[in-house]
This record gives sequence, structure tokens and C-alpha cells, in this order.
Amino acid sequence: MLRNYFKTAFRTLVRHLNYTIINVAGLTVGIAVCMMIFVIIQYQTSFDTYHANRSRVYRVLTEHRSTDAANISFSKDVPFPLPNALKTSFPQIEKVTPIFASNNDQILVTDENGKTLQQFIEPKGVFFTEPSFFELFDFPLLAGTYNSLQEPNNVLLSKATAEKYFGDWHLALNKTIKIQVGGYVFEHGTEVLKVSGILENPPTNTDFQFKALVAYGTGFTGSLMNKSIDWNDRTNQGFSCFVRLPEQTAASGINKELASYAAKVQSADNKDVYQLQALADVHYDTQAGNFSNTAISKQLINVLWVIAAFILLIACVNFVNLSTAQAVNRAKEVGVRKVLGSNKSQLQIQFIVETFLVVLFAVILAIILTVLTLPYINQLLNLSLSLQIVDRVQTLLFLLAITIGVTVLAGFYAALVLSRFNPIEALKSRFKVNSGKGLSLRRGLVVFQFINAQALIIGTLVIVKQMNFFMNAPLGFQKEAVVNIPFRVDSLRISRLDYLRGKLMSIKGVEGVSFSSNTPVEDGADNWTSFRFNNATKESDYKVITKFTDDQYLSTYHLQLVAGRNLKPSGYTQEFVVNESFVRSLGIKNPEDVLRKKVSIWNGLINCEVVGVVKDFNNRSFRDQVAPLVMTTNNTMYNQAGIQLTATNIPATLAAVKALFSETIPDFVFEYKFLDEKVDGFYRSEMQLAQLYQLFAIIAIFLSCLGLYGLASFMAAQRVKEVGIRKVLGASTGNIIYLFTKEFILLIGIAFAIATPLAWYYMHQWLQDYAYRIEIVWWLPLIGGIGALVIALLTISFQAVKAAVAKPVKSLRTE
Repeated sequence: MLRNYFKTAFRTLVRHLNYTIINVAGLTVGIAVCMMIFVIIQYQTSFDTYHANRSRVYRVLTEHRSTDAANISFSKDVPFPLPNALKTSFPQIEKVTPIFASNNDQILVTDENGKTLQQFIEPKGVFFTEPSFFELFDFPLLAGTYNSLQEPNNVLLSKATAEKYFGDWHLALNKTIKIQVGGYVFEHGTEVLKVSGILENPPTNTDFQFKALVAYGTGFTGSLMNKSIDWNDRTNQGFSCFVRLPEQTAASGINKELASYAAKVQSADNKDVYQLQALADVHYDTQAGNFSNTAISKQLINVLWVIAAFILLIACVNFVNLSTAQAVNRAKEVGVRKVLGSNKSQLQIQFIVETFLVVLFAVILAIILTVLTLPYINQLLNLSLSLQIVDRVQTLLFLLAITIGVTVLAGFYAALVLSRFNPIEALKSRFKVNSGKGLSLRRGLVVFQFINAQALIIGTLVIVKQMNFFMNAPLGFQKEAVVNIPFRVDSLRISRLDYLRGKLMSIKGVEGVSFSSNTPVEDGADNWTSFRFNNATKESDYKVITKFTDDQYLSTYHLQLVAGRNLKPSGYTQEFVVNESFVRSLGIKNPEDVLRKKVSIWNGLINCEVVGVVKDFNNRSFRDQVAPLVMTTNNTMYNQAGIQLTATNIPATLAAVKALFSETIPDFVFEYKFLDEKVDGFYRSEMQLAQLYQLFAIIAIFLSCLGLYGLASFMAAQRVKEVGIRKVLGASTGNIIYLFTKEFILLIGIAFAIATPLAWYYMHQWLQDYAYRIEIVWWLPLIGGIGALVIALLTISFQAVKAAVAKPVKSLRTE
């Protein structure tokens, strides 16, 4: 019996091949989108879930509080004394692991005599840590020992890094390399490291994308960080701490003790407290971030699930519409089956089997489509996604759930409608949908489809407009044709800076040169500090950004003074230039009033007068307001050159700049990046999201139009004789086309009226994450609505024109 069901279903699908192709195409696209989103979410939710002790591992966060506790923010950076304090004062904590994540480190591969053979720049991936790191996290060791990190100047390399440095990772063991650390502002020395072990490459789904793990205690981490007792030190960027708690120990109890402990050891002005964050939450913390800079919010994951569900529902609605549209053509078949003895249940099983075959074929095609599309998604999102079916139980269960779920959703209603046909009416060719209920449901389904499609279109338009704002809004400084070249200072290089500047300015095409610690805008890479203004007795309850710049910084980046003067040329810290936000944060209206007033930063280490005020420029991304800023000179803090170029013949100019750097700083790898590219990189995740939403919007409108085609087919089949009579009575082709399209215009209008406020509300909420944002103007949703209407009318025009040009003789010849 079951075999007969499948044989009959297969023959029916082949007989109605056009409808079968459309149904399979719609379901294939819908299921493929669902599968792609499933793969993305499965990947994002798998980060650091494979560690055996993951449920007991926590990260220590710093909770920054103002005096009145009204302004709270979180950071992954902790004070240098914290790890030792946790070890000595919190015996209930099993393991404590300090981690310093360095950046822009130069690695020198040397021979037995110490001669440099190769040089590498590691932008990130060098971590200073202890052997306890491996008691929290599971990273297999290929050679050597974890405990070698107990001794300073040992390093464990990842397999890929060892192969990059030495060709074969087996040859790397016990070799020496030199490191010049770029991640700490006061470190300018060179450390010799012994390769004491090789680690398996970290998987892609971890936030610890290490290249080298250096023993904590090496160099400045031993002489400064590990011995520090200064809880107010503000140079702790990149310094984190992880802990492992005993089983059945609640983090909330530790948090209370941490708050009490912080109040005892910190100054009265320092209101920061510390709390534990579960490892399972680290990857989703977009405020504190993580080492790999790949945090994704749980809200975004939920949005992706919703999009997947709605696109799959749209595909199922298409199937319902197309199946019921085909019902009129299958009325006689149902009548014959009933006359020959088929009951309602048997007919429903028959139609469910047909649906199952369509869904099964669509799932197979969707798997193929997903595999073919994943490389594009990987490139778009900069991920390493793969569809693993055989060895992933989750994937198999998901495919099974999709197959059964879509079969039920798409097939149940169509089977119910078809099995209810009256056999006498059907065999007399007098079958009609006997109430407006079924047709009203189909109309509702079309409205539902276009609500989703238009909401996605409007949302995409808002995101694209916001991205255009990011790319084109004035920043308050020159970003075009400015190239930044990182370098690392030492006493010899400091002595050559003036010579280097003079030679650079003599190159044709170079208009300005400045040495500094930071570019005008950074995205989380700034140095923050509390301060005292005008000899105040206590520190401010908020922090300011500190940038170390030379006297050419303002002219190179085209920053404007609004009061006072520029910094004088100096290699030391002697005076400050501040921005307008700094002035306003003090409650002062006139910038002139801050001139010649003292500002003290870094716990009194630097105490200078304010000599100038610059016009506000965006010193952070558009997600945040312009921050208060102080700028001062100090050539020991410079780690990059900013060079303003003319817009002509840039390659030749860069070649000359590279030759000069190689001559002046021969032992440093020459790399550069244009400032506008750096700024664009701040919004890479938003740009990826915009492209993803565009793809989903296109798919949603495509699937919705398939549903429209189904409803148009249904109407054309139902109204063949009506159209014939109207044409006999004088109706023109235009009248007939209007007869078909007016209802669809009404349905799309209803969908637009519902989708617009929904899309506006959710996109308005999304925009609140940005300090600088667009306004959702009235014409933006209107463009989305008109676009959807035009595409829909083009879709249904085929059936409308086909019905309008049909000869009435053919439709009325049986009367």
C-alpha cells in the first residue's frame, strides 16, 4: 500500500511538472537559507565549548563606575595586581591565570650566533601567560611541556607559527627567537625566547587565536606587571585574568567578596569593582569584547533565527498557495478516487506523501546549494564554515526536523482541502471553492509573506543608509591619502626621528609627517586615564583618552585649533592640548578658560598646563560619542608615523618611503595601512550584516513572488469563464489586467501598512546602539513598499496578460 502511495505521488508530480519545479525551487531556497543560518549559528555557539572545565571557568571583568554610579561600563582589562591578589586573598578559587595579549610584536628568527635571519610582525596572537592556562583551557601539545612556561623566556609556538618561522615545526624545538613587544607602551627592549614546546593549531571556534604563548614573568611582565601593587595604574590595556572555581561554587558569592576587597585596596577616588563572567558568555559580550574581536550578540543570533523561521514559513506558504491553486485542476482526479472507494484519510495520506517527496527532493537540493554557497558566505563573513552532516548529530536532527516540519506545514492544509472535494460536483466540472474562507486564507498568507519581505527590505534600506553615513560623514580630520606606518622606538630610533622626518618631507608626494602613539580615531585601542584638573583634591569620576603626539600632528591630520596654540616641538611631556569635549565635561563653556590650567594624569606622574583646545573630531567610532581627549608630546611613546600624501602617483611615493624606512630603521619590518581603510574596518561587522540582510531581502521577495504567482494561477483557473464572458461583453485587455491586479495591490498595501511600523520600531531600536545615526525618514519605507509592489506586479502580470489575451471561445465552448 505504501509503495502504491509513493508510485502514484511520483507520477502525479511528473504529470504536473511546472508546479513541481516551482514548489521544489521555492522550498529549496527557503530550506537552504534556513540551513545556512543554522550553520552560522551552530558555529557561533560552539566557541570554547570543548574545554573540559568550561562550566567552571570565568573571566574577571572590570566594572567602571562613576562617583554617583550612574554611568557603568565593562572592560576585559584588569589592574596588574589583581591576579596575585586573587591567589593570596581568595583561597576558594582553584586556579588563577593572568593573560597579557600583546599586539604589533616583531619576531626575529636568529641563527646560533644571534644573527637575524628573518623578521615577522605579528599584529596579534602573542599571549603572555602561566602553565595554569592549560588547566583552564584544552589545547593539545605536540612536543615539549606545558610547565616550561613556569620559567621566564620560554615560549610555546603553534604548529602553523613554528612552520612559518622554521619551515618544519619539528626543527623549531629548542631554537631561540627574539621578541620586541609592541603591546605595552613602556616596553622598548628585546627579549630572547627559547622554543620549549609546539602546540596544535587552535581551532577556529575559540577566542584564543594564539600564535605564541610566552612565559608570564618574561621581561616587563615579570619586572613590572607581576610585581605591581598599583591598583590605579591605567596602562593595563590587554591585561586580563581568568579563574577556575571548584564545583558547586557560585560566582555570585565571589563577586560580593571582590566588591568588598576592591573597596579596601583601591583609593577612595577609584570606584571600579570586579566581577566574574562565565566563559560561556564571553563570546557574546560585545561591550567588553574578546581577544579575537569576534564577539556576536545573542540578540543578533535570535534575529537570525527569526529570519530563518520567517523565510521557511514564506516557502511553506508558497507551497500551500500553489497546491490549492492546482486543486481546481485535480478536482476530477479526487472525484474519481472517491467514486472508486478512496476515503478521506487515504486521500490525505496520498497528498502528504506527494508533499514529502517534494520536500525530500528540496532538502537534497538545499544541501547541495548550501555546500556551493558556503564559500561565498565564508568570504562575506570572514568565517570558516562547513556543512558536516554525517559526523554531526545536530545537523542530522536539524535536517530531519526540517523535513518533517515542512511536510506538515506545507502539506497538511493542501491535503485537507483536496480531500474534502465533493465527488459529484467535481465530476460534473462544477467544482468551486464554496466559501470565501479558503480564498481569504490564501490572501492572508500572501499578506503574511509580504509583511516579512517588506520588513526585510525596509530594514535593509535603513542599514545600508546607516553604512553610507558611516563611510561618508565628516570625521573632523583628514583621512584620505594618509598612510600609517607602525614602528617601535628605542634609544637609537628616537635619535633618528628628526632625520627620518626631514628625509620623508624631501620625498616628492609627501605633504606632512607626524609621529604619535595613535591615529586620531581608534576603535578600542586608546589609552584611558583618570585626571585631576586645576590642582583638584580628587580624580575625576570619568576617564579621558591620552594621545602622545608631536607638534606636526595637528597639521598632518588637519585638526583645527579653537583656542590657544599648538604643542611646541619636544621629546618630553611639557604641555597639553585638549579637545572641546574635555572642556564641556568640566562644565566650562569658553575654551579660553581652560588655558594655563594644570591637568594631572596617570596618578600624578604627568602634570602639565593646557596650552590649546582643538575642535572636536571623532576620536572613536560612530557607535560612541566623542570622548574627552588630552594630547601631549613624548617621543618614547611614539609607535607609528602618519604620512600625508598627495593624491597623485601614490605607489611611487610609497616605494620611496619604504626605501627610506629600510635605510633608517633597517631592523624593523615595513608595513603600512591607509587611514581610510582602517576607519572602514571599524564597521566591517555592520557591512557584513548589511550584505547578509540584502541577500535575505532578495530571497524573501523572490519567495513571496512565487506565492503571488500561485494565487494568480488560482484566480486565473477559477475565473476563466468569467473572463470569457467579460470579453464577450466588451471588456478590454486593460480591464482584465486591472481585474486581476487590483486585489494584489490591495493585499500588498495591507502588508505595507503592517510592515512599516514594525520595521520602523525594530530598526529605530537598532540605531540606538550608535551615538551618531540617521533618522528614518518617511520616504525610506515608501521606497521599500513601491519596490515590492513593482516586483509583485511584474510577477502576476504573466498570468494577468495570459488571461486577458485568451480567446473567449475556448473558455465558453462547454457552455
